[in-house]
Amino acid sequence: MPLDPQIKQVMEATAALGLPPANTVSPEEARANAKKRPRAPGPEVAKIEDRMIPGPDGDVPVRIYTPEGDGPFPILAWYHGGGWVVGDLEQADASARSLCVGGKCVVISVDYRLAPDTKFPGPADDCWAATTWAVANAASINGDSSRLAVGGDSAGGNIAAAMCLMAADRGGPEIAVQLLIYPVTDVNFKTVSYGENAEGFGLTKVTMEWYWEHYLASMEDASNPYAAPAQAKSLAGQPPALVITAEYDPLRDEGEAYAKRLSEAGVATTATRYDGVIHGFFSMGAAVDKSVQAMDEASAALRNAFAKAGTPSAAD
Repeated sequence: MPLDPQIKQVMEATAALGLPPANTVSPEEARANAKKRPRAPGPEVAKIEDRMIPGPDGDVPVRIYTPEGDGPFPILAWYHGGGWVVGDLEQADASARSLCVGGKCVVISVDYRLAPDTKFPGPADDCWAATTWAVANAASINGDSSRLAVGGDSAGGNIAAAMCLMAADRGGPEIAVQLLIYPVTDVNFKTVSYGENAEGFGLTKVTMEWYWEHYLASMEDASNPYAAPAQAKSLAGQPPALVITAEYDPLRDEGEAYAKRLSEAGVATTATRYDGVIHGFFSMGAAVDKSVQAMDEASAALRNAFAKAGTPSAAD
């Protein structure tokens, strides 16, 4: 379908900022430019706490969001997007707030180390440390260790899928649902969606190539499922999944292919393509109605998964 008029307005406002494409500047400049993009605030939550938790190579900053109520609450570990090169807790703030309120859960947003300063597997290892810390220390964050979800957008969706693969390989923790929001799943620039949406819709093919070059220490890592989840030999036994994709997104096809593989492996999977929208739309709820719909769908998926994993009172 045609580009959503609200998305068009957002794209025009973004273009008016005059920021250069990430792949034309240094990673440091790309991060600074990302911070210049206006972000609408998310909803109020009961409590927000910044903490440092032990990581594989030093402490990892996390931001913990707690909803209204008594708890203990289910836990969502959330990993921000940005091609593993840009992004931070501020970028993820509105989405984390919305998922905290909508999912009725504690959200632990992870400020993992960024590439190319820290290449794969460092960022994923940071997220694994934060996720397992949240489970082991659930009582200290008013969380319920038996009801855990993981999720992220773009590169964060890549990491969320990797967390599920790691959990299967490492004997837990058990994950109730994985929220994969237009995830990066493979190093493959020859899909139809890469051809159709190579440029002109925000995220470009050349920028994704630039991100991968910064993230991977060598092309050998492109076959590692923790870097490219589509490389996993089997997806049987993976947690239930919600995979959200965008029509005008280079990553559309790899996200949908991953959802198809999950479903074919017997995993309860919902794949929803939002037409007329672009990569990054999930966090545009202040300006785009379909972003609100996607956030509502993700929040409902969390509540339903947590209800199955724990108390019936958490259901819709």
